[in-house]
Amino acid sequence: MSIEALILSIRTNVENGNVRLVEEEVSLAITSNINPFEILNRALIKAMENIGEAIKKREIFIPEMMIAAKAMNAGLEILKPELAGRSNDNIGKVVIGTVQGDLHDIGKNLVTIMMRGLGIEVIDLGVNVSPEMFVNKAEEAQARIVCMSALLTTTMTGMKEVIEEFKRRDIRQKYIFMVGGSPVTPAFAEEINADFYTPDAVSAAELAKKLLIEMQS
Repeated sequence: MSIEALILSIRTNVENGNVRLVEEEVSLAITSNINPFEILNRALIKAMENIGEAIKKREIFIPEMMIAAKAMNAGLEILKPELAGRSNDNIGKVVIGTVQGDLHDIGKNLVTIMMRGLGIEVIDLGVNVSPEMFVNKAEEAQARIVCMSALLTTTMTGMKEVIEEFKRRDIRQKYIFMVGGSPVTPAFAEEINADFYTPDAVSAAELAKKLLIEMQS
């Protein structure tokens, strides 16, 4: 099998959610001395980009995306040792979490999957994340974007508290803040001084990638 055919086959099997074939073909690509970043960018990441487009067109839905993400992650686990220590253009880092008082994580997890699928390094803080933890982890990781999720109207104010904590430490200007969740609106994002609101996981991931690339240029 040629390099092009193998890359295309990995991509197709990720999109179809075939974990076993993805694992086998990524391993074959490695032993065939294909550059690991070519496998990452042209097969795994490209597959998730295609999945994102299909979701936007409503050709597939969340269950299919989760299956594809499982296959992508399986391939990525095999690829990780090959990527370690090699130089590559780093898109950038994002810190993400569900705000304090809120234990919902489905939306956050979908955003995390899509961002990682587009090659973004995501530090997932989990749920019930305090303003102090958002700040500490963002500074520790030297992230560029802070993403916050809330699924309850009663916890939405936690987003404002996070931004206020960054302001209190005089580092608000270092970060871009993205917010989302079913009760969150563009008007609320503007009210709390967030930079961007996104309505779904695909648009959040695409916007984050665009912003991180722009920050590098």
